[in-house]
Amino acid sequence: MLKIERWRRSERVIFLTKALVERPHFLYPLGYFSQQLSAAKSSLSEDLALIKETLNQAGLGEVVTVSGAMGGVRYLPYLSPEREKNMLDDLAQKLSDPSRILPGGYLYMLDLIYDPYLIDRLGQIFARRFAHCQPDYIVTVETKGIPMATMTARAFNVPLVVIRNDSRVTEGSAVSINYVSGSSKKIGTMTLARRAIKPNSKVILIDDFMKAGGTAYGMMELMSEFNVKVEGVGVFISTAQPKQKKVKDYLSLLELVAIDDVSGLIDVRNRL
Repeated sequence: MLKIERWRRSERVIFLTKALVERPHFLYPLGYFSQQLSAAKSSLSEDLALIKETLNQAGLGEVVTVSGAMGGVRYLPYLSPEREKNMLDDLAQKLSDPSRILPGGYLYMLDLIYDPYLIDRLGQIFARRFAHCQPDYIVTVETKGIPMATMTARAFNVPLVVIRNDSRVTEGSAVSINYVSGSSKKIGTMTLARRAIKPNSKVILIDDFMKAGGTAYGMMELMSEFNVKVEGVGVFISTAQPKQKKVKDYLSLLELVAIDDVSGLIDVRNRL
């Protein structure tokens, strides 16, 4: 770190903001910043109050101060409800473009779910909606849900766990289950290394798409083999039909209401 004998307030604010935003949900003791910036805690408290007010007014997150001997300050990367709505409305409009319809009635969305800026914001939305869950892990299934789940894990500052379709020698012994896809009724396999999740943990499941909920249900079944509690299920897009999913409680950001590759009809809506 560059040694500065005396930090101006503007410099301290930049340093503090960068540190907080770079590591969401991590609790920094004020003593750490006091040592790094050679500043009194009273001065740092004023700096943090300015950062908190600015981020709150801009709807870009929340700075939380925890009092006590084990206290400190942390950044919660939440988008304001207004920013959430505007972003999801824009995504719904983009996904409703008829040019995204693929043969067979599929929806092309790889360009969006692999966009680093976009999935970072989606991770923040999931983090705000599941803030009360306080998960120990974010869990997804390979492959398209990985980027979104990664950013959700970053927003919570917890590890990401990826369920695979087959076992890997490099991951050691694993637990495998068979599951039935809710839409195609095909039998698939889910595998997860035994060391991936500690027993009695809390997890949130994140995936990119849900039709009948068979994959999400299979993930929940696999989690039960590890004796962990599923606190929530989040998906980027769910379909309006079938209305009855194999998973009852889930959070879907967008809903695919209708798609027809013959007529070119496609209707995606904000579900929040």
